[in-house]
Amino acid sequence: MTPIPLSARDLGKILLLGAANALLLSAIMVPAFKIGISPLPAPLGLAFAETLLGRSLPLPTGLLLHVVWVTFWSAAYVLLFRPRLTFGKALGLGLTLWIVALVVFFPIVGWGVLGLGISPKLIPASLVPHLLFSVFLWGLCRWLFPRLNAPEP
Repeated sequence: MTPIPLSARDLGKILLLGAANALLLSAIMVPAFKIGISPLPAPLGLAFAETLLGRSLPLPTGLLLHVVWVTFWSAAYVLLFRPRLTFGKALGLGLTLWIVALVVFFPIVGWGVLGLGISPKLIPASLVPHLLFSVFLWGLCRWLFPRLNAPEP
């Protein structure tokens, strides 16, 4: 496999990809919390930041952490899966991150493994944003990196 070089422009696109993905997800999830349709007690990024710092924090702190996290994993997708940025690989990454949230981050913030310390509803409720992450990641990559989306041979 021959590595595909990344230009400075490509690196800028990777940052744009991560920020756009995070903002799209936030545009859906923040209103879901505000109107009370999410069973999660708080946005996970905010709950994690509050746990780390041991105090209440404003929502923008959690959103900033979320943007950094999504940008990191969006960049990892592009860097790890070149030259084929497929939906299957994006979905695999999203599902892996969902499992990490369930078994690592949920217990850290006090929600229990799989969120069962709060409610079993947290399992599907946390799956939805991870599926959206995968769809947005793949779609944004098709737009920003069309040459890396050639069909598989």
